[in-house]
Amino acid sequence: MDRPNLLLYILCLAMFFSSSSPGRMQVVAAESNITTSVNVGVVLDLGSLPGKKNLASMSMAIDDFYTSHRNFSTKVTLHPRDSEKDIVGAASAALYLLKKVQVQAIIGPITSSQAKFVAELGNKTQVPLLSFSATSPSLSSARTPYFVRTTLNDSSQVGAIAAIVESYGWREAVLVYEESEYGCGIIPFLIDAFNSIDTRVPYRCVLPANASDELINMELDKMKAMPTRVFVVHMMSMLGSRLFPLARAGGLMSKGYVWIATDGLTNVLDTMDPNVLGSMEGMLGVQPYIPKSTSLSKFSARWRERFVRDNPSVTVPPTDPTAFQLWAYDTTWALALAAEEEAAKAKYSFRSPPSDNNTSTDLGSLAISENGPQLLAAISSTRFHGISGDFLLVDGQRQSDVYEIVNVVRNGRRSVGFWSPASGITREVDSRNSSNESFKTGVIWPGDVADIPKGWETEKKLVIGVPVKNGFNQFVNVDRDNVTGYCIDVFNAVMNRLEYKVQYVYEPFENSPASYDDLVYQVFLQKYDAVVGDVTILWNRSLYVDFTVPYTESGVSMIVPMQKDESKHMWIFLKPFTTDLWLASLAFFFFTGFVVWVIEHRINKEFRGPPSQQFGTIFYFAFSTLVFAHKERLESNLSRFVVIIWVFVVLILTSSYTASLTSRLTVQQLQPTVADVSELIKSGDYVGYQDGSFVKGLLTRLQFDEKKLKNYSTPDQYSEALLKGTKNGGVAAIFDEIPYLKLFLSGRCADFDMVGRIYKTDGFGFVLPRGSPLVPDVSRAILKVTEGNEMSAIEKKWFGNQITCQGDINDYSSSSLNFRSFGGLFLITGVVSSLALLFFLVAFFYKEWGGLRAAATETSFWKRLVAWYQHYDDKDFKSHTFRNKYPESVNANGTVGFQNEPAAEVLAWPTGFEGSQSPFSVISNMSDMNFGASPEEAMTSTQQNNPPSVVGSPEEVVMASVELSYPHNVVSSQEVKEASLVMSDPPNVVGSAEIVTSAD
Repeated sequence: MDRPNLLLYILCLAMFFSSSSPGRMQVVAAESNITTSVNVGVVLDLGSLPGKKNLASMSMAIDDFYTSHRNFSTKVTLHPRDSEKDIVGAASAALYLLKKVQVQAIIGPITSSQAKFVAELGNKTQVPLLSFSATSPSLSSARTPYFVRTTLNDSSQVGAIAAIVESYGWREAVLVYEESEYGCGIIPFLIDAFNSIDTRVPYRCVLPANASDELINMELDKMKAMPTRVFVVHMMSMLGSRLFPLARAGGLMSKGYVWIATDGLTNVLDTMDPNVLGSMEGMLGVQPYIPKSTSLSKFSARWRERFVRDNPSVTVPPTDPTAFQLWAYDTTWALALAAEEEAAKAKYSFRSPPSDNNTSTDLGSLAISENGPQLLAAISSTRFHGISGDFLLVDGQRQSDVYEIVNVVRNGRRSVGFWSPASGITREVDSRNSSNESFKTGVIWPGDVADIPKGWETEKKLVIGVPVKNGFNQFVNVDRDNVTGYCIDVFNAVMNRLEYKVQYVYEPFENSPASYDDLVYQVFLQKYDAVVGDVTILWNRSLYVDFTVPYTESGVSMIVPMQKDESKHMWIFLKPFTTDLWLASLAFFFFTGFVVWVIEHRINKEFRGPPSQQFGTIFYFAFSTLVFAHKERLESNLSRFVVIIWVFVVLILTSSYTASLTSRLTVQQLQPTVADVSELIKSGDYVGYQDGSFVKGLLTRLQFDEKKLKNYSTPDQYSEALLKGTKNGGVAAIFDEIPYLKLFLSGRCADFDMVGRIYKTDGFGFVLPRGSPLVPDVSRAILKVTEGNEMSAIEKKWFGNQITCQGDINDYSSSSLNFRSFGGLFLITGVVSSLALLFFLVAFFYKEWGGLRAAATETSFWKRLVAWYQHYDDKDFKSHTFRNKYPESVNANGTVGFQNEPAAEVLAWPTGFEGSQSPFSVISNMSDMNFGASPEEAMTSTQQNNPPSVVGSPEEVVMASVELSYPHNVVSSQEVKEASLVMSDPPNVVGSAEIVTSAD
């Protein structure tokens, strides 16, 4: 009956019951206590065996509850009404209970479709509806707040079903379900669960609840003709008990088939006819797990006695109560607890709807329960441990985390495993870490076999499409009806590795040269069951077909002609290093020479002299390390350490340079005409590709002009086009996949080579329909073949012993050494040189701080800087170099004389001379000296404290005084001559005179 007629019928019922006076709440006096009777309606199919069983459980729950709760002030009174197995009957029963009895709550009805309409009535009157059997996900407390599901939502079991399918690796499953509110509600959740495990649903078998045998057989024949052998069944027991005997008669319960049932059938297996149960042998089923206990066993015995007493007309011996009877018992118990809790807060009552002449005879006249919201809240918060386990409601429905997996066998059913979201499938309910292998091997399948079905089967031969090629026939060669080639042999070897036999036949595709995309699309159109050939795995093709794993190497590159090397010109010696490496090397040569000069300048005479001489020393010393010919003797340990590290770096640089240059001059004889794709794009040359290949699309995406692209088919055409060149009607390069290029280059290495980068692809694969169960099996077989010697034998058969070209693909992209190759070496020498320079400067400032502070008295920054440099430019006579050369001999009066000469000439410093004065300040105090005097005059002047007389010219004295800024030792005239070599103008010492200086 459609919904408009149903609503009209409900309106008529409402008009009938609107004339009846409302029932009143009954009060029963028992001695001194007054018990409030709470009316509860029950809507069941009382004419059916399940309905009678459910009512027996509810009546038993009322008796047991008030036997153990004698002091309660409320008592639930059940008012059962028959729904007559019909939606309208359920609505009529609910209207009667709401209008005539004014029940505070309703338990039932049985089916989801009945519960949907009754829930609307309960929502309007604020009367809670508790259903222990309406499992459809379409019913929700979010839309009808007064609907309470005390059973499980069907969507909670889809995880268990998907886990079973995934554990066996089945890639397709057919859904068989009832066309009803109950049957259709779970389907979206099942589809989502299968999608999450990459399992496809190729067909849905939808059967009406009252389907005829002819219709069922017709659908079974469709399912039998399909290759898929996995069927998931979701329907009520009435339809299921008719489906399975017909499936067995049609041969669908034999070896190779898989049947999985939801809890709608599994929960009632024990109540089915033995013949029906026998037709289900080998089926798997899932059901909510109800823990076994002593109280449950005792309850089952009492329940059977109660059922027989309440239903003497039923001649069928009662079985143990099903999950639905247990849920009915716990639901009634929970309602009795909630009724007592709410009665303590307020009295139960109804209020009439607002008076309206237009609603006096329709649904608007239904009274509204004033205590409905409070009773609903009390029911939702009820917690206890019942016969079926813990009673707990979350969002208006019961929760369960564990499902039991059962297997139908000859003697009934047996448990084979458990499933939970946290642990997945396990063999024992409390085993979190156990493997599901024991579960998989413990199942008896249809046909009374233990062998695991592969999930699909086909009785027809697979039609395999193969491309017809004009070139490269080593891969696929079609000669009339004879199909051979490398790809064909690989496919045959792979199919022989499958654990089951698959029959197939090859069928050539004549339009292959146009595009392989068309060939692949024929699989999507179901013209071919598969495609075998040199078909590349591409993302756009995978949108409508599935590929196996590749069986060849992948990538696209280009081949170009080779030409004589023209690079041996006069500047070839610069080629081994890139520009950045040349510049870096020069910079570090200068830097190292500078650091050594700074450290050695004050203590080493070989690093002194005029500026031009010192600059020359820096450059000469640095570059002489190239051939390890530096003759300067180093005096400082810091500079020696710097040079040791630098010589190591120079050794590696020179060795690498020599090797690279030698290779360029002697080894490399041929050079490719083009080394990079960017050169082709800039020059606008013609390029080629294989006819019908996807490479054309790749070239257009690389910004090649489509007018500059030419297609070829055979290796000979490749060779001819490349040798002609782009200016003579040929091409500058040809792009293709690496397997083709290797085959082309075999025996042609002298004329062509593969250069440039490799554009990644996934290689060749076999094409199968989307979701085909063959894909994982064939992929595993490919791995077995490629990992063994069989693949090598096939390659040798079709390609022979391919000669690999000596040149590598990237040999010509960049053969010069760059800075990055030696970055670590430059880093080491740079750090060492910098630290050595830093240590020297710190030591210099520490030892010479007195002189530097005196020089810092200059007002101008630049003058101060010049003064500091002048101080640095002085010799360090405190160093061991000069100290060992000029031993100390200082007189008591502060003068230093040149000894060991017969005619001594004495030079005395002016009064007030301090050893810390610079040479220039000393020279300025010599203006009154008597230059050119004889030795006797000089001695006399000194004794009379007159300005001293100096033997020799003023220039000679000045130059001598520059070296006397600090107290000096007594030296011989020969040593003076040697010391004067470090001056810009060596002083002339007259005769064998000795110069006597003051030593402060």
